[in-house]
This record gives sequence, C-alpha cells and structure tokens, in this order.
Amino acid sequence: MKVLLVNGSPNKNGSTHRALQEVAAALEQEGVETEIFWVGRDPIAGCMGCGACRKLKRCVHEDVVNQLVEKAKEADGFIFGSPVHYAAASGSITSLLDRAFYSGGKFFRYKPGANVACARRAGTSATLDQLNKYLTINHMPVVSSQYWNEVHGNSPADVEQDLEGMQIMRTLGRNMAWLLKCIEAGAKAGILPPEPKEKHQTTNFIR
Repeated sequence: MKVLLVNGSPNKNGSTHRALQEVAAALEQEGVETEIFWVGRDPIAGCMGCGACRKLKRCVHEDVVNQLVEKAKEADGFIFGSPVHYAAASGSITSLLDRAFYSGGKFFRYKPGANVACARRAGTSATLDQLNKYLTINHMPVVSSQYWNEVHGNSPADVEQDLEGMQIMRTLGRNMAWLLKCIEAGAKAGILPPEPKEKHQTTNFIR
C-alpha cells in the first residue's frame, strides 16, 4: 500500500511539508509506504476546458499535472496539503487539482483521500472546504482525524509547537492506514468498488 502526499506550497520544506511529514511518519509506522510530491515553483496553468485530455488521455500541458496523474495510477490513497493564501488554497494546488481531476480523475476514484491546511493565523476551514470538493465529486472516501486537518505556524519550527495540530496529523495518518487495510481486506473477501448501474445524469438549471 502506498499513500501519495502532495505538497501544494511554493516552499518545498516549509510549514505544509512539516505537517505532511508528520502524517507520513504515522503511515510508515503502520506499514504503509509514502511519497511526498512537491508541486514546485514553476507556474501551473489553469484548466482551459479544451477537452483535449479526452482524446489524448492526458492534459495537453506537459507539466507537473501529468506527473501527478502518473503517480496517482500507482497510489492507493492521497493527502493533499496546502498553505492558506487569502483564506483559500494556494494557486498552485488549485490549478494542479483542477486539471489532474479533470484529465485523470479515474485514477483517484474510490481511493481514500484527505486534505491538510496550514496557516499562520486563519483561513484553514475555508481552505479545507475548497479542497474537499475534489474528493467528494469523485467517489473518494474522505479520511478524517480527531479535529479538522489543520496546523498553525509560520515556519516548520512554529508548526512543531502546535502540539494539537501535530497530533491531528498523526491521527490522520493512522486513520488513513486503517481505512486502507479495511479496503484491502474487503477486496480479498470479494468486496470491490461499486460498478455504475445507471447512466450519469446531468441536469442544467437553464436549458
């Protein structure tokens, strides 16, 4: 089993990375392999809605988005982490997930996911609400912790002083490991993800 942790911060080793490290350590202790994937600092274009991915089977832009989707194919679970920018997720992770889920959503489907927000002061709840939308539109079981998945601090050292926040990260890792093991046991018993039994319906409010 493997969990891919996505660091959506422009700072590779900042506060968001420290929070994800704590989750990863708890997962590793439970026997789950982890990888932290950094979005980098290069600009990430937003989705144009061009639909080319339906033909190409990948996003038309060759960048970190396609790298993430390739890794998603082999991952069993996901943790998406973001700093809070203007009471929202970072622009990088927003563009990343918009395009990754639009072009390669099937590689995330039915796999457990969770989101982590990091702020100096406020905006974490709004950020988590935003990021959770990607999971809940794509059949992904959402993993929770003992409180909302957030840490506070302006630096990794600050985050380490958020004792409750760090405990929340460890609990999240253990809960993710538990759910992955439950899914694995279910698969061995013949319980697989549900197959669609109905044609997908779309209802426009204005016709």
